Amino acid sequence: MNVVINLNNVVQNLKKYSKQTVNIIAVSKTFSLNEIRPLIDFGHIHFGENRVNEAIDKWSKIIIHDTKIQLHLIGRLQSNKVADALRIFSYIHSLDSIKLAEKLSFEQERTQKYLKYFIQVNFENEKQKGGIPEDQIKEFLNFCRITKKLNIVGLMCIPPIDKPPELYFQKLQSLAKINNVPELSMGMSSDYIKAIEFGSSFIRIGSLIFGNRK
Repeated sequence: MNVVINLNNVVQNLKKYSKQTVNIIAVSKTFSLNEIRPLIDFGHIHFGENRVNEAIDKWSKIIIHDTKIQLHLIGRLQSNKVADALRIFSYIHSLDSIKLAEKLSFEQERTQKYLKYFIQVNFENEKQKGGIPEDQIKEFLNFCRITKKLNIVGLMCIPPIDKPPELYFQKLQSLAKINNVPELSMGMSSDYIKAIEFGSSFIRIGSLIFGNRK
């Protein structure tokens, strides 16, 4: 499988459907560096991982030599992994609780390493997913930005699997505009075209680039 060709196919689709800049996060979780290496050599910089330990094992040496690479944590972050996450990631897409915001703020000040954050929104209050309920976003956003001095750059959502994703993409777009949040992290391999129609600026693409996970 030629991952560079696959990436370029996504890029060409983006050109058809969007005039704005859309960042492609190549979701490299579970894939080895040998499988990822062609994209690194090609110059792609945005990669997504779900687990902190896997990211450290896989990427620690790479990012020392290639400082342009931006690693995105797209999975849930446990508070006991915050210090490790700050070491390796540039973006966290799953800020979803006051406890986590407090821990991130503390560790940022301690280490003087400052990341960019997306607040995860849970529109249907699905128990199996993290995220802040829609009606609490404004209050949580102010807490993160003003009280905890976190650099909140955007909102993120994962739509329910049994409902049309565009309903939630539109909701997230509206929520971001109301709260003056510039970036949107939404859309995956199956629905990224719909996501960019509603202004997504970061799409998370795994299987279309790397194929199905083993």
